[in-house]
Formats: sequence, structure tokens, C-alpha cells
Amino acid sequence: MFESLSGRLNDVFDRLKRRGALREEDVQAALRDIRIALLEADVALPVVKDFIGAIRERAVGQEVLKSVTPGQMVVKIVHDHLVDLLGREVSGLNLSGPPPRVVLMVGLQGSGKTTTSAKLAYRLRTKERRRALLAALDVQRPAAQEQLAVLADQAGVASLPIVPGQTPVAIAARAVETATRSGDDVVVLDTAGRLHIDDALMAELEAIRERVRPHETLLVADALTGQDAVNLARTFHERVGLSGIVLTRIDGDGRGGAALSMRAVTGQPIKLVGVGEKIDALEAFHPDRMASRILGMGDVVSLVERVAETVDREEAEQLAAKMKKGSFDLDDLATQLQQMRKMGGMSGILGMLPGVGKIRQQLAENQIDDRMIARQLAIIGSMTPKERRNPQILHASRKRRIAAGSGTAVPEVNKLLKQYQQMQTMMKRVKKMGHKQFLARGLPPGLLQR
Repeated sequence: MFESLSGRLNDVFDRLKRRGALREEDVQAALRDIRIALLEADVALPVVKDFIGAIRERAVGQEVLKSVTPGQMVVKIVHDHLVDLLGREVSGLNLSGPPPRVVLMVGLQGSGKTTTSAKLAYRLRTKERRRALLAALDVQRPAAQEQLAVLADQAGVASLPIVPGQTPVAIAARAVETATRSGDDVVVLDTAGRLHIDDALMAELEAIRERVRPHETLLVADALTGQDAVNLARTFHERVGLSGIVLTRIDGDGRGGAALSMRAVTGQPIKLVGVGEKIDALEAFHPDRMASRILGMGDVVSLVERVAETVDREEAEQLAAKMKKGSFDLDDLATQLQQMRKMGGMSGILGMLPGVGKIRQQLAENQIDDRMIARQLAIIGSMTPKERRNPQILHASRKRRIAAGSGTAVPEVNKLLKQYQQMQTMMKRVKKMGHKQFLARGLPPGLLQR
């Protein structure tokens, strides 16, 4: 997400940084471009006006114009105000106090509310060490309660038994009573949604809120929502009183203005973000890290955290030892590709690295993406164990068989083998030259070519 906004903003900053000194007219022109970029990213107009006004107040002052690096100073000012807009502090869930704590999940149909409820329960179990109970209050959508029960099994948490004919208010009350008897720490209530906001939906939510008095009321919203995000957030907040926002599909390729607008309109923090489809793909929202990613500064802290969570330490040490000896084979390459997928794929990793906007474009031109990783894994999976250990035996007939088995073409098999050979060459250079000398020389040419 935010790729188009990030690209536009970085173009503005590149122009500013190329100038040794800035005039007030230069800053005003940059602010106009930033304003257009925010509007094109679907950020609400009132939010854009306030944001630009706050930046202008500092950016046209003597602090910037007389700075040694005025372009960098403008970037810093924009970054600081972007963090303010997103919410300066990380906001966790309010789980203090006597159990069970009630979390009410609200939002429109199709926003990912049911899946997010299961992800939240999984996160509570694995990260917070809390016992969670999932309860489906959606009696409108066919099989909605059964869907949540299946997701609860995947998350490894309990779900409230289904009693046909009960109203959402009665289900919510039974969920709290059940959690109290069972000693559960948190009750996650997945409410019904609609295709649009209506009085029936709001009246139902108000009745549920009055009955169970939730400790958290979270609006689950699609991060790719356009200008409707403002009305959506405002209406839910006015009627049911939000305590936070969960953005889903933040790994999508939309313009992302909802993330900037919702927090500003409601005054409530973005607490969690959905970063994928898997049950563990729900993360805490860090405003400063997101601001850095939008401005092309990367998010190395999150990358390190993701590596620590997904990479098996013993497996990594074994692989490092093999690489040091120069005995890296195609099984090891497959392991590396699988680890990359666990970490969010090529796009997920690149989004966390600083200054990758132009690199991302080059990789796209060479068709180096997550689909390529899937094809490469299919090619390696179609080889025999002997072929993976000894790629030099792969001659024409074997390559044809592997291509047919993996649903690819022989040229793709050849490109994978070429990439593997280049990695082998690189590792031999590391072993021969030493780590520091190798880093000074750089990567072999063409290693990242498809």
C-alpha cells in the first residue's frame, strides 16, 4: 500500500534535495505537489488542508530556508507531521482489569471483520498469552456463524456454540456468561455488517453495546477504501463510540488514503493492521514506522522483527555453515525462497527497506515478484533429490521433464539454474576474498535479473 503516494512524495523530495538553497517559492511549489499527491491517494480534503497548513507553518520559515540541508529539513518536517497524523504513539488493546474483557468488532460487510476477529483471537493466544473466546453475532449472513467456528479451529481458540434462533444481543450476553464460567480472558464479538451504513445496523450495534459494555470497540475497515472512509469512520464513531481502528488489506496495492483519514476524523488510534491472508497476519500499528515507509525511508525495525519471528535459528545457522563451505544446493535455495514468502514475499520485504522505490520499479520491469518465487519453488519441487543436490546433471531431457512437471518452460528452468550458479560464484568469492573485501566489491552483475 501507499506505493503511488510514496513515489509522488519522493519525486518532490528529490527535486528539493537537488537544490543547494531553497526559496520560499520552491517550498510553496513542493507543498502544492504534496497536496495533489495526498488527494490522489484518497486522503480526505479536510485532512489534507490541515496537514498542508501545519507543514507550511514550519516549512517556509527561516529554519528551513537557512538550513545547511534545506531539502532534508523539509522531509523531516513532513515526516514529523505524518507521524502526528497517523498517531504518534503505538496503541495497544485495553486488556487490563478483571476478565473477561469484551472486544466488539464492527464494520461493513466485506471489510474482513470475521477473518480479522479470528486473527485477533490467534494474536491474543500466541502474543498476549490470553484465553480468547470467539462469538459470531451475525445472524443475517448465511453460514457466518459456521465460518467463524472454522476459523476459531484454525486459530486454536474456543468458539461459542451456535444456538439457532437467538438474537445478536442474546448471543453477546451468552458469550460473556460462557467466558466468565470458562475463565476466558477476552471475548471477541464478531458483529453483522451491511453493504452500506443503515439505521438497522446501527440500532443493533447500540443494543449490543448497551448489553455487554465492551472494553474495546474496533472498527474493521478495508485500507483500500476511498473517500467513503471518512463518512464510514465518522458515522460508526458517533453512533457506537469507537476506541480504535483495524485496517485490513494493508498489503494491497491501493492508494491508502483511508489510513490517513480515519484516524484524523475519529481521533481514535489505528491499533492493528492486517498484512496478509494467513491467520498470523495481524500486526500492531506503528505510526513512526509507517510514516518512514511512506516517505521511502524503510522500516528496518519491523523487518528485523519479522525475520526473528519467521526464520528458524538452527536452520539459519546450518545454512550459513553450508554457504561458508560453498556447499549451497538447490534444496537450500528452496529454503531461502520459502523463508522469503513467510516474511511477506518480495514486495513485503522491499517495502521495509530504505530507498527502494527505483529498485522496486527495476525489479518489476524484470518481472521479479512473488509469482516468480512460486514458479521457482515449483521448478525445484519437480526435481528429484539427486538433481537438487547435483544440478550439474540437469541436461536437456531432464530439464524438459522438470518444466512439464512444474507447469513452466525450459527457459525458466535455465534461468533458475543460472541464478543458482551466480549465487554459487558469489559464495566462492566470499570464501576466497573474505567478507569485508567482498562487500567492498559488491554483488556479481546480473544476479537480480530474471
